[in-house]
Amino acid sequence: MKNNILINRYITSMWLLCGIVAVLLSGCKDDFPENVASDKFTELSTIRITNAGADGATSIEGVIDEDRKTISFPRIDPETDFENIQFEAVLSDGAKLDKERYTFPFTEGDSEKTIVIKVTNAPRYKEYFVTLRLRIPVFGADVAKRNVFDFTNNELGNPIYETFVSALTRGSGFDGEHVLVVTRHVAGSHLLKVSDLRNGVANKIPLNLSGVSQGTFAVSVGDIVNGHTYIANLSGNTAASPLKIYHWTDPNVAPQVIANINVGTIAGAGVRHGDNFTINLDDSGNGFIFFGDNAGTKVLRLTVTNYTTVGDPLVITSTVNVGSWSSFTRVGNTDNYLFTGHDAPIMVVNSAGALTHTLGRTAIPIRSSAARVVEFNGERYLLTTTAARTGSEGTVMYLYDITRGANIVDALTAFEQSERRPLLEYSFLGPANTSPSTQTGWAVIKDEEGNDETLLLYSGASDAGFVVMEIPKKEPED
Repeated sequence: MKNNILINRYITSMWLLCGIVAVLLSGCKDDFPENVASDKFTELSTIRITNAGADGATSIEGVIDEDRKTISFPRIDPETDFENIQFEAVLSDGAKLDKERYTFPFTEGDSEKTIVIKVTNAPRYKEYFVTLRLRIPVFGADVAKRNVFDFTNNELGNPIYETFVSALTRGSGFDGEHVLVVTRHVAGSHLLKVSDLRNGVANKIPLNLSGVSQGTFAVSVGDIVNGHTYIANLSGNTAASPLKIYHWTDPNVAPQVIANINVGTIAGAGVRHGDNFTINLDDSGNGFIFFGDNAGTKVLRLTVTNYTTVGDPLVITSTVNVGSWSSFTRVGNTDNYLFTGHDAPIMVVNSAGALTHTLGRTAIPIRSSAARVVEFNGERYLLTTTAARTGSEGTVMYLYDITRGANIVDALTAFEQSERRPLLEYSFLGPANTSPSTQTGWAVIKDEEGNDETLLLYSGASDAGFVVMEIPKKEPED
């Protein structure tokens, strides 16, 4: 009897369970709409703009990407009436565009706009993203298309250049045609042709070092300007260890000594010179050489005339300790200079050191130095390289867009208020360096008509190596 009761209960439970499942399945079925059969198709075969151009009479064919549901057109005359764009399309029977005319809301500074259009054939419709781009000049450098000639620790390029080890190379320079390597390495100071580096080859052009002597080190830093090569020693600021500057126009000939200065006789000049070197000359060879002292608080300025006449020492007292490896680079043809070091923010000063603007310490990495303003194809950039002072820092070349602004102070102010993202960054990789001398340089290759064609960038750093980049100008693309 007991078993019969259990069997009846089991059968009842199963019937209840089946009933619940049936209800649930029925409920789920009701949640899905049934397909509505329709012969109303929304195929878009071709589309074109019929009223482009200033006269409203130009026809432009569009390109349809059915997978992405996008429509693109060749760049369009900016004189087009973008408030009343009219399309002509080949569609499936009965289909039409949702409007007769469309508005693309271009505002000042815009180079392209995207709107959504619909192909309708009730009850069906299909949407496309339509982008119009203006046919306007483009400016600046196309960093995405750069060619890199790498001789750094970065494993992506060639091995690190042989002299940039054990703190033996603390100076280098660049003029677009040559790289100058100032080194205590057994290879000796020399030039390298950029044309060779393009092919991954480093053929040394030795400098004749006859007569190069004195100083804590006979060679320490230098640069090359318009084919004129300069090297300075590391001076102990005494008669026995004077500050000496050498000049070459022919690497095979012994250099000309253009400065032999007992810095100890210059009141307030600071201590030890030759850890850094910045030369700013115009096309006639006139300008200044700047040496920041090792303590980072004084700058010795020397006037240069016709490339080789050096004199009129001036001592500039820094309001900020910039560290031992400072730089003092001229901004274009103005009397503005970027003064900075591995321990200081970028400061805008004049040739006598008077301060007009300071970039915030956190605007870019504080270890940035060798800061230069680069002008190319209608845009303006800030070029810097950081130093790996500690294990948590790296040696990295940065390029920032600072085009906005009528002058360098306006440009840096606008830049600081922006996102401050680098346009380009290139890592040399480690190691940490207690004597992290860094250098930068740039040059412009022009076409036959004198227009900017290619931007060359350079950076070198002690124990990290050097890199040269070729960056073409931007070109409008459809």
